[in-house]
Amino acid sequence: MTAREFFHKFNSTYVWGNILAIVILVLLLAIGVRFGLDFYTHHGESIVVPDVVHKQYDEAVDIMDKVGLTIEVTDTGYVKELPPDCILEQSPAGGKRIKSTHVIYVTVNAASAPSLVIPDIIDNNSLREAQAQLLSMGFKVGEPEYIPGEKDWIYGILVNGRHVQAGDRVPSDAVIVLQVGDGTREISDTAGLNEPQYEDVEVEEKMPKYDEVEEYVEVPVDENGNEIKDERGKPGAGRPASGPSSGLPADPSSPKPTE
Repeated sequence: MTAREFFHKFNSTYVWGNILAIVILVLLLAIGVRFGLDFYTHHGESIVVPDVVHKQYDEAVDIMDKVGLTIEVTDTGYVKELPPDCILEQSPAGGKRIKSTHVIYVTVNAASAPSLVIPDIIDNNSLREAQAQLLSMGFKVGEPEYIPGEKDWIYGILVNGRHVQAGDRVPSDAVIVLQVGDGTREISDTAGLNEPQYEDVEVEEKMPKYDEVEEYVEVPVDENGNEIKDERGKPGAGRPASGPSSGLPADPSSPKPTE
């Protein structure tokens, strides 16, 4: 093929028509992408975010719907002075301009304070260590109560005036009071910590009484040691014993038994 024939085919209507069609297609795609993205991303469109903090959640949803925004709960908190389901925080904040496709994230107030678990700090930490651990867990720590013991050593925990132990659950808004040693006793000085104190009490000793004298009855027996009975077959009537066996003197006026 000669160069003249090549350029002649290149200058044909069919080739230029294809080139023109490709150029038009590329231009249409570029224009479609440009305006399509603007439509999809709402380019140039903005909405002022309403302020719904301290409003009830249902009321906040209605307000956002009217301006074309969506609201979503992401977290809960607790403020004792505010009612349940009250909006505590929102993001983005009220007054900012955003697109209608943006979601408003809110934090609502819980019905009751969440509970936290008391850590194992009794007789295991110093005052500074215990305070740092409790604050990092979200507890409210009040002024410590000093008791006799090693200086700044934790001996107990009080919540609302009662003792709690490790593992107990208490409200997160409760104030923790730590019972701390005031330095009046070393940690090795454990004598008398739990020993009860007794007062000196005089004990009156009761002496046995010897005023009472028992009366012995002498029963007549024969030489074999058998009891002697009277003519009616009844045992012989006993009588008070006399002489050395009874410990009493014999009455000289009493009649002597006849043999």
